[in-house]
Amino acid sequence: MRFRYDTQKSTLLRKKRGVGFEEVQELFYSPYFLDRILDEPEQWVAIGWVNAHLYSVIYEEREDDEGIYYHLVTLWKSTKAERLKYEKNS
Repeated sequence: MRFRYDTQKSTLLRKKRGVGFEEVQELFYSPYFLDRILDEPEQWVAIGWVNAHLYSVIYEEREDDEGIYYHLVTLWKSTKAERLKYEKNS
């Protein structure tokens, strides 16, 4: 699994939300809830655990010469509604 993201945005998110894109990649290596949220561009929200907290991350699947990668767009600590979705579907 490959990831790409804006490193400056990751630094800002780490200061604001406690984790950046580097840490949130952990979410994809354990069970997580996935939901499509936008058709154009196609975007997904993944909800899962990072550092003992439930986070939501928006990403897009993109492709380059090496194949498909996940472009991480933004992240936040999951809301109560997102926590319920995760618990119901995992």
